Amino acid sequence: MSDAQPEPTEPTQPEPTVLVERRGRLGVLVLNRPRAINALDLEMVRLMQHALDAWATDDDVTTILVTGSGDRGLCAGGDLQGMYRSAREGTTESVDFWREEYVLDHTVATYAKPVVALMDGIVLGGGVGVSAHASHRVVTERTSVGMPETRIGFVPDVGGPWLLSRAPGELGTHLALTAANADGADTIALGMADVMVPSERLAALEAALEGEDPDTALARLSVDPPASALAARRSWVDAAYAGDDVLAIVERLRSSDVEDAHRAADEIEARSPTAVTLTLAALRRAATLPDLRTALDQDLAVSTFLLDVPDMAEGIRAQVIDKDRSPRWDPPSLAEVDVAAFDHLFA
Repeated sequence: MSDAQPEPTEPTQPEPTVLVERRGRLGVLVLNRPRAINALDLEMVRLMQHALDAWATDDDVTTILVTGSGDRGLCAGGDLQGMYRSAREGTTESVDFWREEYVLDHTVATYAKPVVALMDGIVLGGGVGVSAHASHRVVTERTSVGMPETRIGFVPDVGGPWLLSRAPGELGTHLALTAANADGADTIALGMADVMVPSERLAALEAALEGEDPDTALARLSVDPPASALAARRSWVDAAYAGDDVLAIVERLRSSDVEDAHRAADEIEARSPTAVTLTLAALRRAATLPDLRTALDQDLAVSTFLLDVPDMAEGIRAQVIDKDRSPRWDPPSLAEVDVAAFDHLFA
């Protein structure tokens, strides 16, 4: 028997939550929490912002790529656990996160160099913020984009109202109120993406971007998207979702002779009444705002307001904490929402 002691092992260092890489002329940001579908937290926001700030003045970096690790999607949204703690305990944790997250979203939107976002797989909430404001937005046949906030008593943020209010007709309103998802073709039809690249070509696209400008690479590797099922619903969607009154919208959906309209009414009435009503108001106001910066300021005001509204904590509890999928909304119906309670947010 040997008396030799085993060599001490070095403690395993956790991987960074954002991988920051240089590949040729390409600066690459890889969201790196695959088990959480790369959901954003404050550390990730800060890592991305720091890299973008550094590359802004680096002449050797000509293009930025934003992508996600794993095979499930780019990003499943923001930090719901932190939002729950803020709502229950009265902390500023979520407000601090939102403030820096929205600065990052604005940086992506106004960056002086091309930003290519690979919106492959699941792209929800905060994932929309770091991708749908980019200069080159790429979807695939696996894309599933959504702003599902009304499911948890929250309202689309990260510039979502700005984007959705500028979609053709009332398609953005439909998506926001029902918390539905859009596939790649739908996302292009909404104006929230630019081109479709088959998922098997993504590796070739990343390699091409190392030395090629994005327009040239995308022209070679993209394909024509299929027809958008969402855009095909435009006639009844535009008719039902006009105006500023959620109750009137639901009534028009119910009276439609289109079965999909009835299902949309069911979806809206299952969501937080407060969140649905506030979402419509936020969309209508965002449509009148002069720029994304102002829209993000509105998002911060609305998000902060919702920390003191019981539905947000209750919605996260039902969907994420207890997972009983049975939220108890307060008030429980659209007719009981006091619209005047949040008029000041849009003054």
